[in-house]
Amino acid sequence: MHYKLCFIGFGNVARSLARLLERKRGSLKSTYDITYSVTGIATGRHGFAVNPDGIDVGQALEKVESGNSIAPLSTFQVADSLAVIQHSQANVMFENSPVNYETGQPAIDHVRVALNLGMHAITANKGTVVHAYQELTALAKSKNKKFRFESTVLGGSPVFSTFREAMPLAELTSFKGIINATTNLILSRMEDGESFDDAVKYCQSIGIAETDPSGDVDGWDAAIKVSALATVLMDASRPLKPQDVERKGIREITPEMVKQAKAEKKRWKLVASAERVGSQIKGRVSPELVDSSSPLYGMMGSSSGLTFSTDVLPNYSVIVSERAGMKGGPEETAYGLFADFVNAVK
Repeated sequence: MHYKLCFIGFGNVARSLARLLERKRGSLKSTYDITYSVTGIATGRHGFAVNPDGIDVGQALEKVESGNSIAPLSTFQVADSLAVIQHSQANVMFENSPVNYETGQPAIDHVRVALNLGMHAITANKGTVVHAYQELTALAKSKNKKFRFESTVLGGSPVFSTFREAMPLAELTSFKGIINATTNLILSRMEDGESFDDAVKYCQSIGIAETDPSGDVDGWDAAIKVSALATVLMDASRPLKPQDVERKGIREITPEMVKQAKAEKKRWKLVASAERVGSQIKGRVSPELVDSSSPLYGMMGSSSGLTFSTDVLPNYSVIVSERAGMKGGPEETAYGLFADFVNAVK
């Protein structure tokens, strides 16, 4: 079956997804009989393009990465992302606009409009989950479509689908781990003698930190991931918002502190956790000093991972280890979007 795809946001992750789709085009056809074309793209700085007959993805990638507008690829005059969704005639929308930690907008509106138009909505945007999970899930069900968000936490690792499909009725009581790969890589490079600023610049150079790194280094990214996990996987009487998570970033971790910890065979890690306390969920993000007995001690570079405690499995862990050539960012997150697409339509 042929699917028309719409990209809202065309940054590092979305462009990695576009390349992955092209690389897997033959396998999608041979294994699942899935073919596709891209009919809409909305960017923050390079314009908008809509062509229901198909946009040349290679040209779109080239134009964006050379700093040019994609508007010449469009057969419609569109002025905003909602218009791209409405005119793209897409079957599937990938929502990858920047995260709004406080409200989740405009990503929530993007998903809402796509579902109402009969599209599957797939996102790496944590704001949609934290601020509108119940609404968007109910809307998707009413339209017989899928709202999927596996890439919001731990990149392409199937955290949410594992609980949804492989662990029926398991009650999650707590979780703890490292869920921001950027800060973990910064702290690892500081352990190797790099300054904080140089480590941040390196993360920006490989595409896993934004031009403004505050979302990572101040703990907001980890806090909103805690909120997303708690909202979806823990039955709280009141949804946990990022503002409710006790939060402290890594700006106060100095090279001297890292050096002292190393001398004591310890390491600084930005640790995220949540636990059920009565009918409430308590979330926390904060730097912690861990020793070699901790499972977090060996998570270096862009590695990340979580340990979940449930009523049936006391300790269930998911670890995403850094591999050579894979630095824990766009490619892994793009695969989560890709997997959600395949699972939604097949």
